[in-house]
Amino acid sequence: MSDHFLIQKFKDDIELLANGSLRVKHEEWIKVSKFIHDSGFDYLMCITSYDLESDNKLGLAYNLYNTNQKKYLEIRLEFINTKKIFSVANIWRTADWHEREAYDLMGITFEGHPDMRRILLPSDWEGHPLQKKYKEPEYYHGMPVPKDKSEWE
Repeated sequence: MSDHFLIQKFKDDIELLANGSLRVKHEEWIKVSKFIHDSGFDYLMCITSYDLESDNKLGLAYNLYNTNQKKYLEIRLEFINTKKIFSVANIWRTADWHEREAYDLMGITFEGHPDMRRILLPSDWEGHPLQKKYKEPEYYHGMPVPKDKSEWE
C-alpha cells in the first residue's frame, strides 16, 4: 500500500507533508486508522506528541510499520489543544501507554481509551509539563520543586 493510495482513498482527509508523512484531519482519524490497520500496518511503533505554540495547536505523530511488507508510515494529527482524539488502543494495543503518556505530559485526551489516567506523574499533579505554556510549580506537597536540573543530565 503506498502513501498515494491512502491519499486517493481519503483525498479530502489526508495531506502529504514535505517530510513524507501524511497529515490526517483529526475528525477522520477513526476511519483512517482502522483502514491503515486493515491494510497491513500491524505495528504501532510510537506516538509522539508535540506543541505548535504559535498556532495554539497540539499534534501527534503516529509511527506505523507493516511487518509483512517492511513498510514504514508516519501519520500526523494536528488540532486546537482542547480537542479529544479517538483512541487507537483497541486497534494497536501498544497505543495504550503511548496515549497515556501524551495525556500526562501534553494534556491530550483520547476518547474511548480504556484507562485514561496519568502514567508518569502523580494523579494530583497540576498541568502538563511538555506544553510550552506550562509553568513549573514552586512546591509539590510542601516540597520545593528544583529549578536547576543540570545535576540530572
